[in-house]
Amino acid sequence: MQRDHGEVPAGSGEQERQGSAGHEVDRPGEDHPAELRGDRQGHSRGEGAVPGHLRHLTAVRWRHLDRSLLLWLLIAGVLLALVVNPLVRLLWASVHGTAGFTLDNYVTAYSRWRYLEALGNSLVLGLAVGLLCIVFGVPMAWAVSRTDMPGKGLVWAAVLGTFIVPSYLSAVAWILLAGPNAGWLNRGWMALTGAAAGPFNVYSMSGLVLVIAASSFPYMFVFTRSALDLISSEMEDAATTLGAGIVRTTLRVTLPLTLPAIMAAFIVEFLEAIALFGAPALIALPGRFQVMTTTLWQFFEFPPRVEVAAAYAMPLLLVTVLLFWLQQRIIARKGYVALTGKGGERRPVRLGGWRWPLLGYCLLVTSLGFFMPMVVVLQAAFAKAWGRGFSLDNLTLHNLRFVLVDQPLTRAATVHTFVYGGVSAMFALALALAIAYIVHRELVPFGRALAYVAMAPFVIPGIVLAIGFYAAYTSPPLVLYGTAWILILAFTTRFLPIAYANSDAALRSINPELEDAVRILGGGRLLALRRVVGPLLKRGLAGAFILVFIPATRELSAAIFLYTTGTQVLSVLLFDKSDEGNFEYLAAIGLILVLGTVAMVLAGFRLIGRDFMLRRTTA
Repeated sequence: MQRDHGEVPAGSGEQERQGSAGHEVDRPGEDHPAELRGDRQGHSRGEGAVPGHLRHLTAVRWRHLDRSLLLWLLIAGVLLALVVNPLVRLLWASVHGTAGFTLDNYVTAYSRWRYLEALGNSLVLGLAVGLLCIVFGVPMAWAVSRTDMPGKGLVWAAVLGTFIVPSYLSAVAWILLAGPNAGWLNRGWMALTGAAAGPFNVYSMSGLVLVIAASSFPYMFVFTRSALDLISSEMEDAATTLGAGIVRTTLRVTLPLTLPAIMAAFIVEFLEAIALFGAPALIALPGRFQVMTTTLWQFFEFPPRVEVAAAYAMPLLLVTVLLFWLQQRIIARKGYVALTGKGGERRPVRLGGWRWPLLGYCLLVTSLGFFMPMVVVLQAAFAKAWGRGFSLDNLTLHNLRFVLVDQPLTRAATVHTFVYGGVSAMFALALALAIAYIVHRELVPFGRALAYVAMAPFVIPGIVLAIGFYAAYTSPPLVLYGTAWILILAFTTRFLPIAYANSDAALRSINPELEDAVRILGGGRLLALRRVVGPLLKRGLAGAFILVFIPATRELSAAIFLYTTGTQVLSVLLFDKSDEGNFEYLAAIGLILVLGTVAMVLAGFRLIGRDFMLRRTTA
């Protein structure tokens, strides 16, 4: 509880007598309050009497507590509406029907083979993606962190580029690359070999695994590299001295020290894979197989079966919560990092002739998630017909003009995308900053409870959160379905943990004594916030805004369940138009999304630095 130094008891003399802790300081020749003079002169007082200055400070303290408590109650009410109510309504819908309490929804959801098969496919997908991401990300992280491989900056830029490209846009690109017969890779193979058909088919489980792993391996890269950067070279030097080679030292010494980080990243990759909707919908449905997220989407086909969808979503929510808890337990184990104090240093492993093959491997992996998809998207966006390949007579600006100017639907969706993203980022940031301030300044005794609720959406898959919002806000007393507000509030809730994590980090960097100094000089808390804390937070809050804005503009899992005809965003429009086969149109929409993301990332680089996007993975 911070004491207000801006108000001084009557008769206490000058404000200089107030110490940093709010206590009186005796100085020769100075007058003291009557209450204190009476004590020092030996006058007696009744046992129940309270000094005037203590009564005043107690009143000030309670006044501030009252205001802080009102703020706490307001924020708690908002969190109840955004986080708790959708989850409660989701659970309620899963066990209720027209006749009241029932388990029939669970029976319907898990008594049919196709629904169980979709659940099994999701588990296989998550495991396969996690393992493939280890193959992709761990060698790259080791190469960038521990070796003298050339081109590290290029590899890092390509990894960042993979973060920028949405997975559903990467899926569109891979349909053009590896679609049966018509895909570029298949046509190239048939032209070279004379075969009647190509070997690649993206509409398969293996194709879906490759697309998702190529888009999400940066999580594995970042987790592993962060752990490798903390390990000194002394243990590796000792192994080398004993005759171990580079491969044996890496496998027996270096990588075991990073195993908890790799396991934690594997869990993130698994959860990412089973919770995605866009890429599975674009690849699995045409391939005639299902996963959990596509099955949930089909439950919402007319007439929507919200109760069955809620029951079917419960295992996804429970698995996510349990694995997230396991991941946090793994990360909390700090003993795996071998640090040797200030004397420890990292020396790059000299690869000799293997430097260039390792760089080639890194570029091959990043080409799967960034270079190849972006080349295809750019070609299709500026092509009259994407199948005609690269040629000057095939270039056109018609696709972009059609999307941005000629077509009212896409023009409106573009506006909706960036407006909804901006408003939800501001809401999330304002709410997160208020919660972080209450927690760090200990304005109320139970403020930390708000932080736990604010971080809860981190373990709620977007598609599950959307079903909860649908169940909560499609009927009285508060009907939001059919309006832009349900999308804005869903995005706010979905990315509130990112806003809170960054607001929390920004506030931690500001010493509370700076606010105390303002209040000692007569200023109140609001003045301290406006004149001291606010300017110091500007940079961090700008970065937090960008980190929420970027995923909000690309969100599909939540938007696909909550949009209506007048509230479409670009991600939903891209998915809706995928059935039409106009890939030039889809590529133009995707290019607008990527360019908007790139602009925000560049702004983040300028405000924060090169580690800007790393904060997204740790939020």
